[in-house]
Amino acid sequence: MKKSEKEVKEKFDEISVQAEPKHNLVKNCVYAFIIGGLICDVGQFFNNFFINMGVPSEEVGTYVAIVMVFIGAFLTGLGIYDKIASYAGAGTVVPITGFANSIVSPAMEFKREGYVFGVGAKMFTIAGPVLVYGISSSVVIGIIYYFFKML
Repeated sequence: MKKSEKEVKEKFDEISVQAEPKHNLVKNCVYAFIIGGLICDVGQFFNNFFINMGVPSEEVGTYVAIVMVFIGAFLTGLGIYDKIASYAGAGTVVPITGFANSIVSPAMEFKREGYVFGVGAKMFTIAGPVLVYGISSSVVIGIIYYFFKML
């Protein structure tokens, strides 16, 4: 009895290894670098645009963040961002557009469950932990910085 279970497990492991998709690490890194760089280029374009429009330098970053979040959310709504992400991988996750995607995707997926229990409750399932740990770590770093500044 034990032998057959062991054989079944070995056969399962063999089939799993054969069915596992092969990843080309170098190709994936190049795609992530190129697409992530292009997203950053778009952000830099808007940065330069707002500076040339006379927006005060203290506010340019806010304007660029708003535009990039809008672009990420808009492309997610059209289904384009996910197609880009299938090629770029981490290149689309790191920029701020990836944050917009992580909020809009669950909201769209759970829309049929209603606006409160679907969209409202589920839209931060992916981004929520990022926000919690990001804000928490920034508070801790701020406190540490404050005490070092006092010395």
